[in-house]
Amino acid sequence: MRVEIWSDIACPWCYVGKARFEKALAAFPHRDQVEVVHRSFELDPGRAKGDVQPVLTMLTRKYGMSEAQAQAGEDNLGAQAAAEGLDYRTRDRDHGNTFDLHRLLHLAKERGRQDELIQILYRANFAEERSLFSEGDERLVELAVEAGLDADAVREVLADPAAYADEVRADEREAAELGANGVPFFVLDRAYGVSGAQPAEVFAQALTRAWGDRSPLTLIDEGGAEACGPDGCAVPQN
Repeated sequence: MRVEIWSDIACPWCYVGKARFEKALAAFPHRDQVEVVHRSFELDPGRAKGDVQPVLTMLTRKYGMSEAQAQAGEDNLGAQAAAEGLDYRTRDRDHGNTFDLHRLLHLAKERGRQDELIQILYRANFAEERSLFSEGDERLVELAVEAGLDADAVREVLADPAAYADEVRADEREAAELGANGVPFFVLDRAYGVSGAQPAEVFAQALTRAWGDRSPLTLIDEGGAEACGPDGCAVPQN
């Protein structure tokens, strides 16, 4: 079974939702047969790469709330994250464009290190003092290497704005086609969608239902046509 997760590194509920989903997956009897794929979704696609600002400033301007309200929201998110065993800095975080992060996640997917990289990027954005957005490309190279990627390969991607750009845009178009207008958004076997950072119990129910509803294979065999197998290929007899 495949679970696809549309998310953005700048999304705190994606950070929390991933932890809740993984708690449900860890207890799922068929967890070893579940493939998890992370898909791209930018919450702020129009933001320029160099446009970095404090999270509180972004929240007050985008949602028209007061700074006190924005800080209260961050404090609430910090408590929600702590309940899942996650570190979360409720003060002095910043916000920026995530397109390069998504491009690197596609590189990581090709190299079999996608889950490692996304977790490291979440940690860097939500738990560490150093900025994920204002220290330049070498900060991203450092984090990608920690996830097991080759530094030169990462630098090549970051130096080429077209690298994996089509893959990011394709993910975003597909999210729109599936009706996802926010993240996190979980799709189980292209049959069930779960929106938001739901409790682990909801994810457990969704996994169980999606597993149970998988359609069995219908075999069409008209008289045993020739085929190849582990023991070789059938030799036609005249």
